[in-house]
Amino acid sequence: MFYYICNEKLLISNEKYPSLEVISESKAEKYAGMIFALNKLNPGRARRSFSVSHENFLFLKEETLNLLVLPSCSIIDIPKWIKHAIDSNRVTSLNTEYPNWQEVLTYKQPNKWRINVIGLGDVGGTLLTGLKLLGVEKIQSLGLYDKDTNRNERYKYELSQILSPDMNESSINIVSLKENDVFDCDMFVFCVSVGVPEVGSKSTDVRLVQFKGNAKIIEHYAYLARQKNFKGIFAVVSDPVDLLCKAAFIESNKDNNGNMDFKGLAPEQVRGYGLGVMNARACYYALQEDATKHYIHEGRAFGPHGEGLIIADSIENYNEMLSDALTHSTKTANLEVRSTGFKPYIAPALSSGSLSILATINSQWHYSATFIGGTFMGSRNRLLPSGLDLETTLLNEALLLKLNSTYRLLSEFI
Repeated sequence: MFYYICNEKLLISNEKYPSLEVISESKAEKYAGMIFALNKLNPGRARRSFSVSHENFLFLKEETLNLLVLPSCSIIDIPKWIKHAIDSNRVTSLNTEYPNWQEVLTYKQPNKWRINVIGLGDVGGTLLTGLKLLGVEKIQSLGLYDKDTNRNERYKYELSQILSPDMNESSINIVSLKENDVFDCDMFVFCVSVGVPEVGSKSTDVRLVQFKGNAKIIEHYAYLARQKNFKGIFAVVSDPVDLLCKAAFIESNKDNNGNMDFKGLAPEQVRGYGLGVMNARACYYALQEDATKHYIHEGRAFGPHGEGLIIADSIENYNEMLSDALTHSTKTANLEVRSTGFKPYIAPALSSGSLSILATINSQWHYSATFIGGTFMGSRNRLLPSGLDLETTLLNEALLLKLNSTYRLLSEFI
């Protein structure tokens, strides 16, 4: 193994980088900060950086859904001090095939986040309300932008006038934005949505109906993020989140000739927030039957917010029949709300949006779609100072087959 110092950070690799300053292992072992493990992987099929949760993920040869599977044993031999650093969440995998890979060495997550929300419709407005009420400890400001200037002014007035009875002076600052300022933040939240079917329409998968229109809009903002050299999180709440994430990633990484140069948004910067409400809906239906109540503590949700969703009743004792029934109920829950004559946006805006975003910036476990091997796949994860940390579990073979089927479905769409 080779050891280097770059930008006062410790780097390790299993092959030599002639341009880097080499140091001895004895000197490297004394380093107490974040460690960066260097890899060389196809940037179209691998993340720029992520948190290494197991020694088997230290020097990956490729990214697959096996990243969600807890390794049963170690396949590489590493020094004990590096193993201890991995166990302490102090190791970041860093893909040097990205032209801007060294930016990861100097990036720091903010103590208090500046979050800008784009699109102040039903979802955007509800999401903002949740962030305003619950985010005072971690959010410095909420920026608002909508093409309808009256909506902008309305939410600036309304949100600025939400204050707790104890007159807390540390309330979140509300800022009205121009489009040119939307990427002056730590997290950009895309809530723009066009082509939402009216209540009573016969569409079975509303999210796919919205993709064509929403993709055009998100591509515009992805290009703008590239122009602004945006370093924060590009969060997608509009449907279909997983497919829009991929569209944003691809568009932001094209040069003026339409060629992929990977100088735009890094894959780990883009996150889709749609799976949180599916987990919440699964919990709701699971509590209706004694046979599925265990989902609350043992179950997991995977995949997209719609067709391809997988609800596992338990990751400890997976039951395919119970899981399939829960998946069906969860997937059609939005149709039940629509049958009442209303659009189902409150639970998605809060469970997938506000609460999941707050969990993200607090480094807590939550559900969101992240980049795995070129595709954005929803699963449980958390954002640590060392990077994205995917939850790994001992997945049942039948469940893993279903996950791979959904993964292929999402991979083939764009």
